[in-house]
Amino acid sequence: MDIRDLGRLDLNLLVALEALLEERNVSKAAERLFITQSAMSKTLGRLREVFDDPLFVRRHAGMVPTPRAEQLAQHLPQVLQAVQAMFQPDEFDPATFSGEFNLMVQGHMGVWFIPELLARLNTIAPGVRLRAVSHTDELYEKLADGQLDFVLHAERHQYPPDLQLTTAGFAPPTLLARAGHPLEGRELSWEDILQYPQVMLLLSEIAEIQILAEEDSPFLRHERGVVPQLETDNLFTAVQLVRKSDYLFAAPPLFVEQDDLARDIISLPLPGGEEVVVRYVVVRHDRIVNSPAHEFLYGEIIATIEAFRARHGLPTLAEMRALRNLEY
Repeated sequence: MDIRDLGRLDLNLLVALEALLEERNVSKAAERLFITQSAMSKTLGRLREVFDDPLFVRRHAGMVPTPRAEQLAQHLPQVLQAVQAMFQPDEFDPATFSGEFNLMVQGHMGVWFIPELLARLNTIAPGVRLRAVSHTDELYEKLADGQLDFVLHAERHQYPPDLQLTTAGFAPPTLLARAGHPLEGRELSWEDILQYPQVMLLLSEIAEIQILAEEDSPFLRHERGVVPQLETDNLFTAVQLVRKSDYLFAAPPLFVEQDDLARDIISLPLPGGEEVVVRYVVVRHDRIVNSPAHEFLYGEIIATIEAFRARHGLPTLAEMRALRNLEY
């Protein structure tokens, strides 16, 4: 499409031309558009310059359109209706919508989140398809250019200003062991823990995650100093190793809520009763906030999280934000 000629055209001129074609009178057309007769006469002059045609000639009965004006009259209503439709949001019906959304859901969250979200969507929006990954490079760039629609992950230290965050919850890291482990039921010290082999989840973005803890946190010192016998990026491998041995696993928050995965697994208390938490957030880009389809899916994401929190007796998102005086 060659759009150079369109640069000369003001949309208001087309609206004025439509009024002139319908009224065949400068004064009446001016009244319809709530402008003066003088302003409408000047607009007609501009229209004649743009289309290089008189467009109307005066007769006793009013103004008669030229053949060029009659030609324009055949197309103008459809053009203006199309432009007007651009200002109206598309009607969105979840039951009939068909389309795909791209999500990044941090691995251990996806274990519970994706099945529950799909269960909701299959009932009310069966045409929605999800493409979900647990890790990706250039996360913020992909949100900006549309390769990703939503991200659910542990909060990072910094975000670009064009991203919107919604708190999904807070949860503490968990020290996992097998049921019947020698440390079960004991008051622990870090020295006790270090007597046993460790497995660590390999996350390339671990340094970017914001962990809310004391300034000189023993837990963070332990995590930075421990030399694991196994590092793996596969959550299931780490869990299976813990289940079948005396290995200990400083696991991601929320993991113990997964009933199937947590079978025969116990959570050991952190030594000294230290409080360490990670905030989980839903991230979306400014570009999608006026999209009805994206707003629908965002609402279902939040509803899925709320249902999970209610099932486990946790405060609602609104209550949690109020308790912690959160902005988002």
